[in-house]
Amino acid sequence: MLTDAPIMAFLATADPMAARAFYEGTLGLVLREETTFALVFDLGGTELRIQKVGSFDPQPFTALGWAVADIEPLVLNLGAAGVAFERYDGLPQDELGIWQAPGGARIAWFKDPDGNLLSLTEGA
Repeated sequence: MLTDAPIMAFLATADPMAARAFYEGTLGLVLREETTFALVFDLGGTELRIQKVGSFDPQPFTALGWAVADIEPLVLNLGAAGVAFERYDGLPQDELGIWQAPGGARIAWFKDPDGNLLSLTEGA
């Protein structure tokens, strides 16, 4: 029924100015529009709607992630732009914060200004 319908991604923000600066400025996403209700970004043809909310408690799991060809330069560039990568007890992460999954994928996690957990995955 929905096989051919384009997917949309949703996140929430209680601080639209900080979210816009992060997604547009730090991550380099293209802002399509800003409305009273949301910031709308283009994610390579997929719409990301960051809903403006009064208050927000982020979930502890990954909310949005990117499949990337080469994770290390992205982690270095984002780190240089002020992004802090998450460290987790029990996961053997390298000096950049990248974890190698048993299946071979390499993953690094970081948060947006609202605490939404985001990820980069190489070899997904």
